[in-house]
Amino acid sequence: MNRDEIRFPPDFAWGASTASYQIEGAVREDGRGESIWDRFAATSGKVRNGETGEMACDHYHRYRDDVALMRDLGLRAYRFSVAWPRILPEGRGPVNSKGLDFYERLVDLLLASGIEPYVTLYHWDLPQTLEDQGGWPNRSTVDAYLEYVAAVTHRLGDRVKYWLTHNEPWVAAWLGYGWGHHAPGRTSRDDAIRAGHHLLLSHGLAVPVIRSEVTDAQVGITLNLTPTYPESDSEEDAAAALAADGFLNRWFLDPIFHGAYPDDMAEFRGQIEPLIKPGDMEAIAAPIDFLGVNNYSRNVVKAGPDGRPIHTRPEQSEYTDMDWEVFPQGLYDLLVRVHSDYGPKQIYITENGAAFPDVRTHHGAIEDPERRDYIEAHVLAVGRAIAAGVPVAGHFVWSLLDNFEWGYGYSKRFGLVYIEYPTLERVPKGSFEWYRDFIARSTAGEAAARTA
Repeated sequence: MNRDEIRFPPDFAWGASTASYQIEGAVREDGRGESIWDRFAATSGKVRNGETGEMACDHYHRYRDDVALMRDLGLRAYRFSVAWPRILPEGRGPVNSKGLDFYERLVDLLLASGIEPYVTLYHWDLPQTLEDQGGWPNRSTVDAYLEYVAAVTHRLGDRVKYWLTHNEPWVAAWLGYGWGHHAPGRTSRDDAIRAGHHLLLSHGLAVPVIRSEVTDAQVGITLNLTPTYPESDSEEDAAAALAADGFLNRWFLDPIFHGAYPDDMAEFRGQIEPLIKPGDMEAIAAPIDFLGVNNYSRNVVKAGPDGRPIHTRPEQSEYTDMDWEVFPQGLYDLLVRVHSDYGPKQIYITENGAAFPDVRTHHGAIEDPERRDYIEAHVLAVGRAIAAGVPVAGHFVWSLLDNFEWGYGYSKRFGLVYIEYPTLERVPKGSFEWYRDFIARSTAGEAAARTA
């Protein structure tokens, strides 16, 4: 199927994504409380060069300029996250109205600009007070999360239709609590498994809370999903790939869509079963309207001496600045597989993009053909999946802006818009112009198809 034959559905959500801690700044303004990322980034040795999100892109003050960029880009949708510490500075208790005021202003401006807001309720910035009380490994954090969800949806639910409960609970659990690469920086396998279960439980319990506040709500969750392939045709490598898929993908997909953790993951079953209380799995499997998929690359594994999967690095491949292989076929394979095995009503690509070491020319422009090619190849893979019957309803580029990239600080640039960090000047890149033109052509094609 060539690119001229690929068509996207009417009202396809062409979008871009961001996250609160990565762009907002203003961490001490208008009553915002401390988050685990504030504490983590301020801890020596945790983030490259000691960089933090204290200023980030200053989106909190410059959001009007950023929405103007979205209008210029022709976005139909914008996915952003709400900072929990702005709403409930202590994690629970009194609601900080000034925090909600900011998101209300942002939502109103988006709607006035013809851009649909897609709100992620949790993108990793847990209030530090809740972490001090045990964080996500503590079941009481689920109750605190539900208070927060109710506060946000009650205020914004008359204007926001699309809600995502969590962004990448696998990352929050394992990078935050298991391996210590992300906030809060714990290194406990037991904590990671507990955190993962409670993140899933909080998702499931939040679904009816959102629906009670938003009459026409569309509710989903975003998972980071990575198609996994064996390095060879050997039985050992196939078994290793199955195990890696269970750890990366099925451990979160199966509970949400099948109401159970994978049977073949015996390594984790003994640790998860004591955490499960009556009603947990039914709650986690609450019906959702869509699944958000974050995908950047694939995983190729071989069996180690003990049979455990070992990640390999295919030769002769192109890699991004994150050392992630460029493999758009993987997104197509993933979408077809998720549709076949789990059958979500709709799928949104809630993050897809690439970091490259962008450099301004002496004319001030940023040409980034590698990112342009990456986005085009992956968008076309989405189009092929749609043609194969997969109900993909939107594609969100990560990210609208260069931003604070977690443990990498400001060293990795994913944005369609270049941020000159010393001045915070915004400069659209070549990929911005390409995506703008692609959206315009696709939208024109949809309109022509409707009138034909």
